[in-house]
Amino acid sequence: MNKTWIEINKTAARQNIEKIKALLQPKTKLWAVVKSNAYGHGLSVFSKIANENGADGFCVDSVIEGEKLRQEGIKKPILVLGPTFKRFFPSAVKNKITITISNLESLKELVQSKSKPEFHLKIDTGMHRQGFYAPELSKVVRLLKTQKVRNSITGVYTHLASAKDINYPTFTDLQFKEFQKAIKLLERAGFRNLIKHAAATGGTLINPKYHLDAARIGIGLYGLWPSMELAIQLSKIKFKPVLSWRALVSEIKSLRTGDYVGYDLTERIQRPSKAAILPIGYWHGFPRALSGIGEVLIGGKKCRVLGRVSMDMIIVDVTGVKCERGSRATLIGKQASFEITVYDMARKLGASHYEIITRINPLIERVIV
Repeated sequence: MNKTWIEINKTAARQNIEKIKALLQPKTKLWAVVKSNAYGHGLSVFSKIANENGADGFCVDSVIEGEKLRQEGIKKPILVLGPTFKRFFPSAVKNKITITISNLESLKELVQSKSKPEFHLKIDTGMHRQGFYAPELSKVVRLLKTQKVRNSITGVYTHLASAKDINYPTFTDLQFKEFQKAIKLLERAGFRNLIKHAAATGGTLINPKYHLDAARIGIGLYGLWPSMELAIQLSKIKFKPVLSWRALVSEIKSLRTGDYVGYDLTERIQRPSKAAILPIGYWHGFPRALSGIGEVLIGGKKCRVLGRVSMDMIIVDVTGVKCERGSRATLIGKQASFEITVYDMARKLGASHYEIITRINPLIERVIV
């Protein structure tokens, strides 16, 4: 057994997929968003689970991630959400990977390229990140019509900037209306059979009118919520977290009153204590900002991090806890009657729970349980 590992709960993943599919409109496909190492869950490991349990397609960040899925035997549609530079066009064609075109420079590169992968056009309706503005679409249509890419465009989409925030439904609706205008413009130009999609997990949950032909589901698949506001509002939906993070205690030390712990002497022991060393640190993705305030579960009890989080080790207070070398520690997940969630860690840091899971080192083994 490794000194630290990530557990991926296959049953929880399957149940999350089933719950989301039950919410979708009958014609709407579920595309699993597995970009960025499947939000820390392991690109290959999680994608295989999703592939076997009802995902209709996959969204990745790059052609390289798409190639990896093809190598793993996944044959379903793959859409690259991030930018694709022209040197990757041949691979996209070879591996039947659909790319995103979101600016005129990329579209012109595609027009001039011998390799023309299928692509979805991205429309910027208010996120102000990727995508064509409405006034650019007349120029886009001219390029699509006059050059040999007419048969390469297979879809059109946008991204909703605040669908997870129930306090701003008007903005989401305005974005959707702008997207519908763009769709009508493309249809009038002759592009009538495009796959249309707008909703990620948040948009999917708040209103079925956003479902369209496909829904890009990321955070919900992993048993987490886009926002706590949505979790409260839609409490009847019971997502199950898929990821747990474990490590083994590598050493036990006795500490005397007055002893300093860790780098920079940031913590001094106030009473005789017992400390456990865990062989994980900020290299593994345990945030350094949790120094002195983070917690782990050992022996079914919460144990506080002592002193600085190091690159490859943390020290935790196990005074009064049944613990020895080789004991199992839980950094994220359940142990006995306690649980440490990614929300708990994010609250301590004033960070996003997305950030916590995606920063877990991809080299840590992911084990299906």
